[in-house]
Amino acid sequence: MLQFYFHSTPNSMKVALLLEELQLRYELMPIDIFKGEQHDPAFRKINPNGKVPAIVEDGVTVFDSHAILLHLAQKHGKFITSGPAGYAAMLSWLELVATGLSPFSGQAIHFLHYAPEALPYAQNRYVREVERHYGVFDQRLAESEFLAGDDYSIADMALFGWANSASYILGEKGLTDYPNLARFVSRIAGRPAMVGVLDLWKKHRFKTDIDAASRRAMFPQNEQAAS
Repeated sequence: MLQFYFHSTPNSMKVALLLEELQLRYELMPIDIFKGEQHDPAFRKINPNGKVPAIVEDGVTVFDSHAILLHLAQKHGKFITSGPAGYAAMLSWLELVATGLSPFSGQAIHFLHYAPEALPYAQNRYVREVERHYGVFDQRLAESEFLAGDDYSIADMALFGWANSASYILGEKGLTDYPNLARFVSRIAGRPAMVGVLDLWKKHRFKTDIDAASRRAMFPQNEQAAS
């Protein structure tokens, strides 16, 4: 059976959504990153980078959320846009999430919520880049039902993983400034597969305190630099 290593993060949500859309059976392997479980030697053998999500199935290990999306979608022949133009569009938007929205969102969250002191320049830099990316996606969704065209694909699941929790960066206004993206998020949130995803999120309680121990677990390189 497929083993799914996860934490309640946007990147894990992308994979959880695809697993539910594919209606696959899987074993949950929670990794509490606030407690440092991602540094356990056993998990490091699965992902040397010490990040979630990751999967193991039939002796095959895949880590990084977008690698997992591509692997599973190609294996099962679903949620990948067909035809050269459609596939190219899907891949382009999928990678824009991977190389643009995802890292800028991660840095915005870090400086807004995890950094031990407020750094206005860093907060402004990363939040503005998140907003810029959401503007790009909003414009695309004004022109197209889904990112790659008429077909729902893993590119949409990748975007949903972050956009569904946009308020953690953008505050109470959330996606108000991006009506097409907001409509897109509502549509995917209403899919039957999301019932399973939300149930998964309720099954496991992870540590939520952002204390010194959590910072050491999540950002050990910062501790090394400080010492």
